[in-house]
Amino acid sequence: MSFPVYLIGARGCGKTTVGKLLARQLDYHFCDTDQQLQQHLEQSIADYVEQYGWEMFRQQEHQTLTAVASNNTVVATGGGIILREDNRHHMSHSGTVIWLSVDHQILVERLTADPEIGQRPTLTGRPITEELYDVLQQRTPLYQQAAHHVIDANQPPEKIVTDILTALSHDALTA
Repeated sequence: MSFPVYLIGARGCGKTTVGKLLARQLDYHFCDTDQQLQQHLEQSIADYVEQYGWEMFRQQEHQTLTAVASNNTVVATGGGIILREDNRHHMSHSGTVIWLSVDHQILVERLTADPEIGQRPTLTGRPITEELYDVLQQRTPLYQQAAHHVIDANQPPEKIVTDILTALSHDALTA
């Protein structure tokens, strides 16, 4: 197994935390597209979006995805990376896509407790509970479409990693 593993899901679902643990287990490299993007842009995503808009951000995000996608890499993606069809196509055809699915209320709790929430701009300007509901309504079908595997990410990170490894080993057996 040497293909990239892409972790997709809503902001706060645990892609970075799980991705680092998974990369360690697989002896893969780890890359977080949001972190890569902020380093490349030399500013926060919120500041970039305010200055250039969402469309330019999504283009930068796409370029980052294609640049970091390589064998033996676990890639934690931004929550909206699946909005572009070319991103969904790229991920599903170059590696294995894992959707970390989390209940709406747990996401709200995580994001409310996370002090780094300001790194990502609000999508609607509304309270996080309302915004998340709308965002998930829009994105859930896209996460489903892109994912090779759906993992219950309402659990502790170590259990999520175990579930991902089980799914990946099943893939290897049926390949």
